[in-house]
Amino acid sequence: MKVLAEGGAKLCFRRKVLQGLGAVGAGILVSRGYRAVEAADIEPVVDPGSLEKPNLTVGHVPVNDCAPFAVAYEKGFFRKYGLNVRLSRESSWANSRDGVIFGRLDASPVVAGAVTNARLGAEGARRVPLCAAMTIHRHGNAMTMNRAMWDYGLRPWYEYKGDLELFGRDFRGYFQSLPGERRLWATVLSSAIYEYFIRYLAGAAGIDPMAEFRIIIIPPPQMVTHIRIGSMQAYMVAEPWNTRAIAGNEGVGFTFTHGKEIWRGHPDRVLAVMESFIEENPRTYRSLVMAMIEACRYCDDHREEVAELISARAYTGAPLRYTRPAIVGNYNYGGFDGQDRTRQMPDSTLFFRMPEDLPHPEQDHSTFLWQSQGLWLVTQAARWNQIAEIPADVEEQIRRAWRTDLYREIAAEMGIPCPAEDFKVEPKEVFIDGKAFDPGDPVGYLNSFEIRANRPLQFFPGIRTTAYGGRS
Repeated sequence: MKVLAEGGAKLCFRRKVLQGLGAVGAGILVSRGYRAVEAADIEPVVDPGSLEKPNLTVGHVPVNDCAPFAVAYEKGFFRKYGLNVRLSRESSWANSRDGVIFGRLDASPVVAGAVTNARLGAEGARRVPLCAAMTIHRHGNAMTMNRAMWDYGLRPWYEYKGDLELFGRDFRGYFQSLPGERRLWATVLSSAIYEYFIRYLAGAAGIDPMAEFRIIIIPPPQMVTHIRIGSMQAYMVAEPWNTRAIAGNEGVGFTFTHGKEIWRGHPDRVLAVMESFIEENPRTYRSLVMAMIEACRYCDDHREEVAELISARAYTGAPLRYTRPAIVGNYNYGGFDGQDRTRQMPDSTLFFRMPEDLPHPEQDHSTFLWQSQGLWLVTQAARWNQIAEIPADVEEQIRRAWRTDLYREIAAEMGIPCPAEDFKVEPKEVFIDGKAFDPGDPVGYLNSFEIRANRPLQFFPGIRTTAYGGRS
């Protein structure tokens, strides 16, 4: 396949043309914008009787990115495409993923990385044929640090003005002042993008995350309680559970950085199903993706309404003052010195449109799933030894996991143009460390990181150094 690169395209993968599934709802044109609607305003365009499985159970987790699911349900987009959906509120991202794998859920959002790593059997897990054809949203997540880290001198990333060395000194100094059992950072799922961001940030600052701290897994709604009682020093989670922690709310932490400050444009959640679901229910699957695309576009155009909608107990159960900042883009990093750190960031959560100042190809949009970004996730799984190596057939593995081919067909039926290619270069300006990602050379990219698991080690007389930086 072709890789879209800065300054032009270069050929680095063989091209394959895939045949899609039969069309449903052909000719539906999605408008450029949406007026506010209620479910009663929506006219069905697909007969439920034409679908293989019109009754679905679809998961969601109580974080802001449940918004497209709430909108599809409350505004009638599921019904528009012939679906009768029961939403299932999942307690954790592991439950959301495993519910799909074991058949309790027909579809559910999962953290980016969960689909590709299920295919590859990361960390020794059984290989499972999960698939995704669309991104639910991009960005919308952040890292929270506790009050003790603030008191030590750490501040929000933007105040470091890009100085990774200075941040690294502060970060290392704080963690090295703690006993080993307290050097804990929490995230929501192992072998997924939040874990990779924590490790990527540390590595970019010259810190070996495998030597300096451990990562533990905690469900999103429990993060604030656990940081309050000292279970960890910091965490990474989707909103609203970072906003809830800041002074003026719970007052137990401050936002250090957003995921978009580590990799701007990154996928956060993808819509996961089993491969067998697509094969056995092709028309149903197309209806599901259409409904979710419409819901994502609605979220873009009605952010104030959406922030209030997801505050309901059935969704996040969080007050509007928690859900609104990252949806609307009026975000307060917090702090404990009385300063107002509210910043306007219209790209805090991307549902459909891409920001003009973010480098992206023509016709790109948030729900379009770049297979090259799936490949980046594979490089990080290999970087931290969750898989032994980047597989020789990685292109095929990614192609089967991230079904960009199906998305492109479904979007075309809705009148939504898409990029023609599946792979693109991520330019250096979108990463915190200024390191571009060329999907044409994933092994070279992996080997360019000095800090990684199982990296080549230097040996000195009388000292044998382990892969974790200790001595034996």
